[in-house]
Amino acid sequence: MTKTIRFNAFEMNCVGHQSPGLWRHPRDRSWQYKDLEYWTDLAKLLETGFFDSIFIADVIGYYDVYKGNLDNALLQGVQIPVNDPLQLANPIALATNHLGIGITASTSFEHPYTFARRLSTADHHTKGRIGWNIVTSYLESGAKNVGQGGLRSHDNRYDVASEYLEVVYKLFEGSWEEGAVVRDKERGIFADPTKIHEVGHKGKYFDVPGYHLCEPSPQRTPVLFQAGASNAGKDVAAGHAECVFISTPLKDATRAYVADIRQRAAAQGRDPKKLLVYAMATIIVDETDAKARAKYEEYVKYASYDGALVLMSGWTGIDFGHYKPADTVQHVKTNAITSASNACPTAGRSGRSRSWHSGVVLAAWGRSLSARPLRSPISCRNGSRIPTSTGSTSPMHWRTKPSPT
Repeated sequence: MTKTIRFNAFEMNCVGHQSPGLWRHPRDRSWQYKDLEYWTDLAKLLETGFFDSIFIADVIGYYDVYKGNLDNALLQGVQIPVNDPLQLANPIALATNHLGIGITASTSFEHPYTFARRLSTADHHTKGRIGWNIVTSYLESGAKNVGQGGLRSHDNRYDVASEYLEVVYKLFEGSWEEGAVVRDKERGIFADPTKIHEVGHKGKYFDVPGYHLCEPSPQRTPVLFQAGASNAGKDVAAGHAECVFISTPLKDATRAYVADIRQRAAAQGRDPKKLLVYAMATIIVDETDAKARAKYEEYVKYASYDGALVLMSGWTGIDFGHYKPADTVQHVKTNAITSASNACPTAGRSGRSRSWHSGVVLAAWGRSLSARPLRSPISCRNGSRIPTSTGSTSPMHWRTKPSPT
């Protein structure tokens, strides 16, 4: 039986995303991130290449852990400046016919009531092609700048996320019944008040007593992405996500993660085989293997190792500015991304500083692959030039419909 490979582009509304320094390459266009033409050109290219979706990452905050300041992040353009990802949904949808659009939004920095309206609006405008990547955030700078003083503890952020999801499910699924919107011009009735309900949520973190502001969108609840790799993150992914994004540099680690997340999904009453797993990979292609390898080496020449250390310091909460390339970095528990600090490739979860940041200079915290193209440009679709259902738009019948109450 032939398996379908799903491709999901990984981008961010900023310069360079996870390839610090590559914006200097003569052919790079990422510095045009602020121009809609950049995004519509990319979206059209992805759809032409039969990609299923584009996944747009985001951070609220900035990378000021490295050397205790923001200077190197600004010098290298490391995820700052960064624009709002949700603003890209409409132009991408208008430029394409089937491409799914996954946007990242944090459960830590925006109230679920206002966010539910923004997401329902995007689902209306894209005609049901929107997805939400659920994150809990990891930058102290973000928490401080929204008046929280600092980040909640790692696991507590996931507790908040669980209730956040409960709230938005009630708004998406339970506030407006099917048939609530009448649009009867003769009788002058737009909506039936008897079919529109308050959600009445009163929880530990959120009080949302009233009505959802939007009529039901095509999906109601958007396709849910999640990338949690800690135990708390995996539990949220197993309970809610339809698409799980993972970044593991070794095949054994990928295999173990997939087995774990599917087991957790089964334990929560879900069909584990229906969970879509997207493994991060940097793929560089050319006419021959030698040309692809040469292209990779060319790209590496533009990589910024300081920029990579800025990213790693922000992800792990460890200031790599205190270490020299030959120094050994011991494992330290922090309040940032625990899976990042746990991912050091050597025994005892410690390793040389250079081995850590050299793995992320070309967005290769997952796997880096170079290869020549297949002989037939359409063989990946078994001869079909028509896109299959996409990871972001195909019906997810296996998912238990979120509870409206």
